[in-house]
Amino acid sequence: MNFKVPSRLRRLLVDSVELPQLKFPVTRPRSQPARQRVSTQLVPQSLTEVLWFGRNPGDLRMLEYVPPGIDGPMPLVVVLHGCQQNAEDFDRASGWTALARKHGFAVLYAEQKPFNNPNLCFNWFRPSSVSRDRGELGSIREMIDFSRRLHKIDDNRIFVMGLSAGGAMASALLATYPELFAAGAIVGGLPFGAARDAMSALDVMRRGSARPAEKWAELVREVSPDAGRFPSVSIWHGSDDGTVSYANAEASVAQWLAVHERPQTKGRLRLFEGGERREWRGDHGDVVVELVTLNDFGHGLPVRSTVTGKEPANDTERFILSAAISAPEQLVQSWKLA
Repeated sequence: MNFKVPSRLRRLLVDSVELPQLKFPVTRPRSQPARQRVSTQLVPQSLTEVLWFGRNPGDLRMLEYVPPGIDGPMPLVVVLHGCQQNAEDFDRASGWTALARKHGFAVLYAEQKPFNNPNLCFNWFRPSSVSRDRGELGSIREMIDFSRRLHKIDDNRIFVMGLSAGGAMASALLATYPELFAAGAIVGGLPFGAARDAMSALDVMRRGSARPAEKWAELVREVSPDAGRFPSVSIWHGSDDGTVSYANAEASVAQWLAVHERPQTKGRLRLFEGGERREWRGDHGDVVVELVTLNDFGHGLPVRSTVTGKEPANDTERFILSAAISAPEQLVQSWKLA
C-alpha cells in the first residue's frame, strides 16, 4: 500500500537510531558549499537526497526538489548530468530547481557514483546498464516511480533531459520506457544503441556511427516492441563540439524520425541569434522531433549568460556554456511547464 509520511513524523524518524531498519522512504537535505555559481539567471533551491527509494539495481543516488505549496498534480523533470559532474553542482549551474520553484514542477536528479564509473559517467554504452528494469536504467525508473507515489505528479507530464553521457542515458530512457515520458531532450548526447562497450563508445563519440535510419529505429523498437506511442524528442548540439561529434546529433534525428515514421526531410527551419532550429511535425501538427544547432558552440549545456571573467570552479561549470538561448528555459517553454 502506498502512503505519504507526514513531515512531522518524517523528521522524528530521520533522528531515530532505528533508521537503517525503516521500510519506507526517508529523505535528508544535503548542504551546499558556498560558491559563486555560473548561471546568473535564477537562484537555485536546495536539493534533498532520498536515502531509500526502493530497488536500486544500478546503485545510483537520488536527489529531488519539490516546490512547496503546489495544490494538484505537478509535472516532473528528470535531469541527468554529464561525466565528471554531480547533481548539486549541475543544478546550481543550470538553474533547474530555480525554474521549478518559479513555475511549479518537481525535479529529480539521478547521480552516478565513482564505484560505478570513476569519471562519474552514466554507463550508457553497457547493455547491462540500459536494459529494461536492470542496472542504472532500472534505478532511474525506480526513482521516478517513487516520486509518482510520494508526490502529486501528473503522470502525463513526465520529462527527461540529459547532457553528454546523461544525454545518451536520456535517449535510453526514452527508447526503453516510451510510455512513461511525454518528451525528452538529448544535449550533446548520442542515439540509443550507438555503442556496446567502452572502446566503441569512445570511437562513436569522436566520429559518429554511419547507420541507416531504419537500423537506428530498429534498436528502439527491439526494446519497446509494444509501444503505442513514442515521446517527442529535442536534440541540442554545438557545431564545434570536440567531445561528442555533431554526427551523433544527426544520427539521433534519423533514429527518432524513423521511430515516429516521419520522412527524412530537412524539416522546418527557424533561425535565431547564434543558431538554428529544425522541426519535424506529426500528423496532428505537433513537433515530434527538433534539432537545435548552436553555431560556434562546444560541448556543454547552453545557458543565456555566465559570470564574465570567472574561471570554472569545477568540471560541471566547465561544461555550462554561455549561449544566446538557455536550454533549460527553452525546454520549460516547449514542454509547457511555465
